[in-house]
Amino acid sequence: MSDLPVSDLAPILYWILAALAALVLIVVLYVLRKGRRLPGEHVFRASRLSRGNRLFPAQVVITPTSLSHFHPQWIGKLEESIHMAHVSSIKIDTHIMFSDVVIESTGGHNPIVCHGHTKGDAVEMKKTIERYQSEYYKKPSSEATGQ
Repeated sequence: MSDLPVSDLAPILYWILAALAALVLIVVLYVLRKGRRLPGEHVFRASRLSRGNRLFPAQVVITPTSLSHFHPQWIGKLEESIHMAHVSSIKIDTHIMFSDVVIESTGGHNPIVCHGHTKGDAVEMKKTIERYQSEYYKKPSSEATGQ
């Protein structure tokens, strides 16, 4: 090893520390960008304090015709969607801090499981889905009106 004085190593150490700080900043900005709230009126975002949502919190988007569960990943995202007509049941499992919401489809396979929502969000999700289902089934179909 060479006997370089400390004063010659200082600029190298500063560049290494600056590069590490820049790398950490890039990772933090990437995680925040992937976890940003999705657009829409009825978007429910899981807490980062719950299991499975530490870095990338899952989100549920409910529209009048469907509901979608988005779970960001390091590369890409996992997205599940159910049409409002195919939602058969909604189960809310409350724990000490957070609630789990299980949304089953009429097909009976692979329900959508959402961890880490507040109890208020879970109840609001259920009310919104039930309201949209009621509106969906109250609409007259084109077959019934003869059009």
